[in-house]
Amino acid sequence: MIIEQTIQKWHQVVDAKDPSQLKSLLADDVVFHSPVLHTPQKGKALTTMYLSAAFYVLANENFKYNRQILQDNQAVLEFEANIDGIVINGVDMIECNSNGKITDFKVMVRPLKGLQIVQQKMFDLLSKNK
Repeated sequence: MIIEQTIQKWHQVVDAKDPSQLKSLLADDVVFHSPVLHTPQKGKALTTMYLSAAFYVLANENFKYNRQILQDNQAVLEFEANIDGIVINGVDMIECNSNGKITDFKVMVRPLKGLQIVQQKMFDLLSKNK
């Protein structure tokens, strides 16, 4: 399955904490679904921006993937992180095309307190980078 190779590459990017590697993993027309934005973010540039920010906010020493489900060209990866003492649980829902490029990336986060801290930290980070 092509999704297995894509997810293996995704894990390498996350483990390396190197968002510059996203360019080779994302399709040009990728769509990103944020847990806090009301509309999907379309295109490689916006998706790279949001995923890069997520690396800095979520991918700390406490971040880990607990399990994954792969089927056809889709994957669901459950993750856990701890930010400022708040345990965050979420899923990344990823879809790829026949070339192994990610075409759709949806993030869901719980609990509400966790979502709020992620939202605030991402807002702070993205505001500084504008």
